[in-house]
Amino acid sequence: MRSSQINISADAKVLDEEGLKIQPSVINEEDFIKKLDCKPDQHLKVVSIFGNTGDGKSHTLNHTFFYGREVFKTSPAQESCTVGVWAAYDPVHKVAVVDTEGLLGATVNLSQRTRLLLKVLAISDLVIYRTHADRLHNDLFKFLGDASEAYLKHFTKELKATSARCGLDVPLSTLGPAVIIFHETVHTQLLGSDHPSEVPEKLIQDRFRKLGRFPEAFSSIHYKGTRTYNPPTDFSGLRRALEQQLENNTTRSPRHPGVIYKALKALSDRFSGEIPDDQMAHSSFFPDEYFTCSSICLSCGSGCKNSMNHGKEGVPHEAKSRCRYSHQYDNRVYTCKACYERGKEVSVVPKTSASTDSPWMGLAKYAWSGYVIECPNCGVVYRSRQYWFGNQDPVDTVVRTEIEHVWPGTDGFLKDNNNAAQRLLDGMNFMAQSVSELSLGPTKAVTSWLTDQIAPAYWRPNSQILNCNKCATSFKDNDTKHHCRACGEGFCDSCSSKTRPVPERGWGPAPVRVCDTCFDARNVHLDVPEAQVDEEGGTLIARKVGEAVQNTLGAVVTAIDIPLGLVKDAARPAYWVPDHEILHCHNCRKEFSIKLSKHHCRACGQGFCDECSHDRRAVPSRGWDHPVRVCFNCNKKPGDL
Repeated sequence: MRSSQINISADAKVLDEEGLKIQPSVINEEDFIKKLDCKPDQHLKVVSIFGNTGDGKSHTLNHTFFYGREVFKTSPAQESCTVGVWAAYDPVHKVAVVDTEGLLGATVNLSQRTRLLLKVLAISDLVIYRTHADRLHNDLFKFLGDASEAYLKHFTKELKATSARCGLDVPLSTLGPAVIIFHETVHTQLLGSDHPSEVPEKLIQDRFRKLGRFPEAFSSIHYKGTRTYNPPTDFSGLRRALEQQLENNTTRSPRHPGVIYKALKALSDRFSGEIPDDQMAHSSFFPDEYFTCSSICLSCGSGCKNSMNHGKEGVPHEAKSRCRYSHQYDNRVYTCKACYERGKEVSVVPKTSASTDSPWMGLAKYAWSGYVIECPNCGVVYRSRQYWFGNQDPVDTVVRTEIEHVWPGTDGFLKDNNNAAQRLLDGMNFMAQSVSELSLGPTKAVTSWLTDQIAPAYWRPNSQILNCNKCATSFKDNDTKHHCRACGEGFCDSCSSKTRPVPERGWGPAPVRVCDTCFDARNVHLDVPEAQVDEEGGTLIARKVGEAVQNTLGAVVTAIDIPLGLVKDAARPAYWVPDHEILHCHNCRKEFSIKLSKHHCRACGQGFCDECSHDRRAVPSRGWDHPVRVCFNCNKKPGDL
């Protein structure tokens, strides 16, 4: 019979994550089967051994399974001979025998090494806990109790998934392994020897309960003791107990070696994150930090309760406690109230423009009516400045608010009007660029829309004026439409060149534009109800203001320089790095000076020189619905930033 040990803790994935760099390493499933020296179709069980350093684990395996041959390395010294995890195939009992590093072994990467022991325990059918002491110490019960709890909490789901992938009839995690506590004494009686009526297994269960540890994951726990007056140690009792448990296939059946490898690799892939501090004091052998996601909410400091690497399955971060609001991250999430009442959860985001608006038309509406909340089902449900007065808060009317956690690496917040001032400035720049590049098209469309927003109720909307009301000439895109202040109809320039006061409509005493027909009938007073004049009074004031805005819109390129310089410092969004902290370009590292201007990327908020941030694109997740400055790296990211 030939058997040699192989290192199963140096699988490429485990090697990198657990910090165990031992050769020979196992590369893949085929390599595992080849080095284990068994047939691919051979059905195996797995027996592993645990215990403190120097208690003779390797020596026990050699004499129990391999007739005393030194398959696993041993040493008469007290220091550990086994570093990592090693396996060998016993063709007589048809088992893969796994030797592990001592629990009190090396302190380098201690947390990773301890976590690795639980992975080995999880794939085992039978576990030997080897102790060479006069009494069973508390560490034995704590280790097994903590291992049981961690197995049930973290490993069960992953083992079930592996079972499904391998097509096993009985899941690997139906029950955990059976445990045999192998206790060797020299000076004291074995457990239960003082009172023959006492069963050792019952005494062990009582001890677990007293320590508050409950080994529920294990299918059974057995005690096998031997008293060594003079070496060598008698392993015959342990061997008989092992053979009896290996013959029991009611809870754990033999399986192909490939399944064993896949199960260990699945656990290694899932629970392979770094553990921050190896020296941290734990009350448990296997604390949750070894297996749970290390992400911390930036707003409230709560940790994610999901297992490590859960993102690979598309599972989002989740915390046990509710989050608190943080002004810095503005982690409020809006959902449409109307959809919620119909049983649907639809998120909505305050933004500059509706999806149906063109970029420059959306900016015109934003400048006039404020940010918009648009539901994909209900359409536009809110504008922040829809009315001249009496605008209600959206939370009181159209949306529900929830506070959500802010996880590292996500930029899903800061979506509302926190950066509204900067968006307006950028929007004015974009509008000016559109006016200069696209000539009169945007200007006409914007002024036409603006006219309708502040027009008196009796005016015909621009969108309905296709022909001059007098000469019937069709209006082209760049033609100017004029409203008669008396009748409210639309006319061409030549058919509405006259002016006169229209006091009955609220225009006076200064003369205003009227059509030729109303000018000729200037001595006929229009019969307009007084209430209508009062109702339109505010609108007429707005109209007069609007005409001044409209007349200067063509010169917007130069007009925006003044407000841009006055408010740009106060308009910085919260996620932008402050100017005084930006000394170098975040990309090329050039030092900023009077000659080298700094620019903020609207996606990441870092500072860049012009050369490294000359790209433009919309960033809806930050509230920028039109093309704005982004850095070179953010522009390469696919989709919305």
